[in-house]
Amino acid sequence: MEQPAIEILRNHRIMTIATVRPDGWPQATIVGYANDGWSLYFLIYRDSQKFANIENNRHIAITIGSEPAELQKIKAVYAGCEAEEVTDPAEKSRAWELLAERHPNLTDLAPPQNSEVATMVAHCKHVSVLDYSQGLGHTESVEI
Repeated sequence: MEQPAIEILRNHRIMTIATVRPDGWPQATIVGYANDGWSLYFLIYRDSQKFANIENNRHIAITIGSEPAELQKIKAVYAGCEAEEVTDPAEKSRAWELLAERHPNLTDLAPPQNSEVATMVAHCKHVSVLDYSQGLGHTESVEI
């Protein structure tokens, strides 16, 4: 049986990323992602606040989930991660393949140009799984 958190990561396409702004306030945005196990790949513009925030502080928080019709079916993942730009050409190519597979609308575009877009990876460090099918508010920590 697959680890429940990995199953949730595999079955979704959008995640919220929370970064820390220079003034100390949090900034949360959504991005499309694809995962390879506990590594989450996403693209961001180099001139974005999100990229500047990550360059300043690579610790981010992510949330992934959806709202089912029944409360007892809520399942989600939230995690503290370390994010960084992917610089290895082989890993960058693999990230693009994963993203294009998960987000077919990207296949109309060429792989992103380094000058405009950064390929990022968030490595999950502190993971929790929310699973209301085991009781309202049920949360389990996952060791990575």
